[in-house]
Amino acid sequence: MSKTNKFKIITIALVAAVVSVNCDDSDSNGSSMTNPDFSGTFVQQDQTARPAINTVFVAAGQPKDDFNAAIPSAMGAKYQPIFQTRLMALNPAFTTNALGQNASQLSGLLATDVLNVDKTKKTTFFDGTNVLTGRALADDVIDVELLLIFGGSAGTSNPGLTKDNVNANDKPFAAAFPYLVTAW
Repeated sequence: MSKTNKFKIITIALVAAVVSVNCDDSDSNGSSMTNPDFSGTFVQQDQTARPAINTVFVAAGQPKDDFNAAIPSAMGAKYQPIFQTRLMALNPAFTTNALGQNASQLSGLLATDVLNVDKTKKTTFFDGTNVLTGRALADDVIDVELLLIFGGSAGTSNPGLTKDNVNANDKPFAAAFPYLVTAW
């Protein structure tokens, strides 16, 4: 028997062994597998519709877990005053932003950490025309947030504070679903 045939036989034997183990109805302890148990109490661990908002606007000493577990419909009333105080501490000269929002309006928008979606417009976090109509993978969310906080009414104030200078993903997104690239 040639080396190539021996290699093929060994490969087939290994594949068969792996398939037979993976197709077994028992777990690693030999007990029969059952459907997952979804009973019990589940707790939301994080809010990430608008990245970095919790990090920047939830005040020091206030539990971030409280914000993360908050029900979105109750977030605005609870966190808008806190966010406005933090906004004014970050940018005391804030009057209006590129969306025409005053401090109360912007902090109210940010305090309700949900991802708005408009099915009739381009999906984007902000592209200068479309605002919060979704979020595309390539959207530079941090730059948009910095622009809205520090950019003033024309988006041109404080140019050193309106960009994080991370201008692209570390790898290009894939052209086909699910579009995400493999981890490095």
